[in-house]
Amino acid sequence: MTGKDIPGLQEAQSTIPAGTKINVTFLGNEDLEMRVAASKAVVDMGFVPVPHISARRLSSQAQLEEYLDRLQQVGASSSVFSVGGDPAEPEGPYPDSLSVIRTGLLQKYGATEVSIAGYPEGHPDIPNDVLWKHLEDKSAALKEQGLDAVILTQFAFDTDPVTTWVNGVRERGITSEIRIGTPGPAGIKRLIGFARRFGVGANAMIVKKYGFSLTNLMGTAGPDKFVTDLAAELAQNPASGDVKLHFYTFGGLKATSEWARDYIAARV
Repeated sequence: MTGKDIPGLQEAQSTIPAGTKINVTFLGNEDLEMRVAASKAVVDMGFVPVPHISARRLSSQAQLEEYLDRLQQVGASSSVFSVGGDPAEPEGPYPDSLSVIRTGLLQKYGATEVSIAGYPEGHPDIPNDVLWKHLEDKSAALKEQGLDAVILTQFAFDTDPVTTWVNGVRERGITSEIRIGTPGPAGIKRLIGFARRFGVGANAMIVKKYGFSLTNLMGTAGPDKFVTDLAAELAQNPASGDVKLHFYTFGGLKATSEWARDYIAARV
């Protein structure tokens, strides 16, 4: 959710299981008050907030500490997501999420679990070897600090690169929980737009595997096929370890939570 999504969370509250982790984004057009208010709303509704810390958007250590302090005051600092962020040039002293982790400030303000980014289909601006090195370094830094790590991935449409990437993570000796980014149900045009924006593969063959067609963009698509296929593929490889889902709620919190509820009910 974003800082503006408190009404959407209230609308979806009854369909989200208590204790669910809900990420709170760190957008350039939102301020400290909005981010903290959203995180507090997550706590107040019985969920676990995972506020984002966008390294390249932080102008100073003082800004980082103020944010963490405010989060701690509302009981929202135990789980955070440290991510590099979008600006081409850092706005302050932190060029990447690793530099934030290495400050030790996350732990100082009560963090016990830190999510870090994973990119099964790569990153449009960062070479794969650099992505792997950063993942290894961040995992090692969190382990040294005694913090639990969760690898939270970019969203995907195709199970093949996801399972290959999961294998690569485990082959590097990283045993952390992985949460695979999964688009919640949304309009097909909207899904394709997000895919292009974030450099995620969305060619005709991939989206056909996901369950919709580039020649018919008027409908809505859900992740039924992707989730079912991914579960089957991971079940065939016990070495995949602890792998869960992280929903990107492009179609809204309520639509995503209702989809998840109905998908589970259909398989019980």
